[in-house]
Amino acid sequence: MPRLFVDNLTVIDCSILDPERGLIGASWIVDIELHGELDEQSMVFDFAKVKKTIKRVIDDQVDHKLLIPAAFDDTEIQHQKQADNETGDAQCSVRFTDHHQQVILHQSPASAITLIPTTRVGREAVVEFLDRLLMAALPENVREVRVTLTEEQAAGNYYCYSHGLKKHDGNCQRIAHGHRSQVQIWKDGERDTALEQSVASRWQDIYLGTREDIQERSEERIQFAYQTEQGDFMLELPADRVHLMHNDSTVECIAEHLQRMLSTDQPEAEIRIKAFEGIGKGAIA
Repeated sequence: MPRLFVDNLTVIDCSILDPERGLIGASWIVDIELHGELDEQSMVFDFAKVKKTIKRVIDDQVDHKLLIPAAFDDTEIQHQKQADNETGDAQCSVRFTDHHQQVILHQSPASAITLIPTTRVGREAVVEFLDRLLMAALPENVREVRVTLTEEQAAGNYYCYSHGLKKHDGNCQRIAHGHRSQVQIWKDGERDTALEQSVASRWQDIYLGTREDIQERSEERIQFAYQTEQGDFMLELPADRVHLMHNDSTVECIAEHLQRMLSTDQPEAEIRIKAFEGIGKGAIA
């Protein structure tokens, strides 16, 4: 049976509620294989349609979303019956308690989350979820679809972060989406991998929050909230899982924030930061 493949079709950037790690960011490279019979064009599926159809499903269902393990015992979900925003998208409230009894509260339009029917969301669960959705969207001559998700394998130090950009005019405005990102640091013109490891360790599984978005705050917890054209967003989580920024958490601001933070610690050194937002893109400060 003929096979069609598309490597590096797209990248999924999302956040996950994980029973062990809490709120985490993820970035996966997407490769696709389609198995099927040749159609009247002697193709399994037109490459142009592969990119359009399959990427649309991936973008709609998992990219820039919060992925929630719906079968996990300590996931509580409440759907509002009627929409309260111009898009007609009803609100959804989530209460998630991880294995360490840390509680995360999330409220957003329903389109900002995806419920995965599993007790823990990982690559295999997302692949199985996408396989089913994609088969329903592909023509009958396609008999099997295989999705492969891989993390970037380049040498370096990575951290996983989640954030929301309320000023963004696209899906980055969702309050809990994330990335697995590399950070590269030069000190006085020399690459400093020890400093990279220190930053990556400090920011592992972090939420990068903007101070002006704080709604409520105590020593133990921080609640962020804002309103965008997509609807109302709220996220509340343990304070020790948050790093606060004075400005927005765009990658440009993240790079500048890291540069200032490290320059304050080492005022005599010249610090250069290359911060990534997921895979293959980012900013330099």
